[in-house]
Amino acid sequence: MGRSLRIALLSYRSKPHSGGQGIYVRALSRELAELGHRVEVLSGQPYPELDDGVPLTRVPSLDLYREPDPFRTPRPSEIRDWIDVAEWATMCTAGFPEPLTFTLRAARHLLPRRGEFDVVHDNQSLGYGLLRLVDAGIPTVATVHHPIAIDRELELAAAQSLRRKLTLRRWYAFTGMQARVVQRLDGVTTVSENSRRDITTHMGLAPERMQVIPVGIDPDRFTPPPAGRPRDSDSVLAITSADVPLKGLVHLLEAVAKLRTERPVRLTVVGTARPGGPAEAALDRLGLGDAVRFTGSVPEDELVALFQQATVVAIPSLYEGFSLPAVEAMACATPLVTTDAGALPEVVGTKAGLRVRAGDVGELTAALQLVLDSPSLAEQLGRAGRRRVLDTFTWRATAERTADWYAQILDRKGRPC
Repeated sequence: MGRSLRIALLSYRSKPHSGGQGIYVRALSRELAELGHRVEVLSGQPYPELDDGVPLTRVPSLDLYREPDPFRTPRPSEIRDWIDVAEWATMCTAGFPEPLTFTLRAARHLLPRRGEFDVVHDNQSLGYGLLRLVDAGIPTVATVHHPIAIDRELELAAAQSLRRKLTLRRWYAFTGMQARVVQRLDGVTTVSENSRRDITTHMGLAPERMQVIPVGIDPDRFTPPPAGRPRDSDSVLAITSADVPLKGLVHLLEAVAKLRTERPVRLTVVGTARPGGPAEAALDRLGLGDAVRFTGSVPEDELVALFQQATVVAIPSLYEGFSLPAVEAMACATPLVTTDAGALPEVVGTKAGLRVRAGDVGELTAALQLVLDSPSLAEQLGRAGRRRVLDTFTWRATAERTADWYAQILDRKGRPC
């Protein structure tokens, strides 16, 4: 390894136990620190949980989307400066301000400290504030997990009214900013070949300007259940931080309803159903209130226990730029049923799970039934998944590849490590 690097790792929101961003920031910062680098995380709310030795600099926003009062009205005393005004005004006009306002605040904090860091690494906020760092000569790179424009297209396709479509276009207006900012950064990494292709298609960034670095898990934390401990029978687990069309949760609920006509299947969803949202409506329509449990966010130990108890993990997504839950399930030797959407075939491979066409409820139902009916198949899929994770998807490997990538960026900028 070259010299120890000084890294500022940025994340505009870092929910600790779900949603991916908080998990990515915590794991990458921990592993980089254990490799001997100095990492400081800068985050807006919700703040991440970090490991010992990794300092957190809080970059507070107005936190307009916090639970339990999203889209709240801040008190006048909370407005501190023009960035707060911009954040509030953008929300009032149906936009999503956080990627922009977080980077403006982060740049304001980092510019006076420019000599303290070798590289600034942004985690998909891609706001105009990053260009202030680029213009100041601070090496600035980003991870783009997948283009948010894909989320926008899927939500627009599911929208039922013109008003809803107009509101969504306004909400996702920040994706234009992200496509412009990504062109000027010193380097971009993404998590899969599928995401690299999608970033080229939706953001116009040439594929040769991106480095693919898969994310991973800690295989000593995500482990198979202890020998002799049986899994719960007829139990399906899904991990989804957002009740949006992208995740295909309604398709899974419809599949569970079909399975329930023949067996007492139970579904646990690590996530939350939005009041009045599509999942809540499907639960009522399908009469699944007593068969489905939403846990909300859970700590890592509880998440591991859920993976170890489940008969099968279902990932019904219509798109995935990577899929950390798939890797976590494989690490716990839990068989998978996934769609063929996005990077899922690339991540899961051909031996750790059954694959169905995205959006096909019939195929999803049949694949789940096959795994539930065949303990030997489930065990075979689980063993293959665990082997795949150990060979390919660990956070230490992610950190080592990321540090090597930093060194390449700095060498190109004439700042060899």
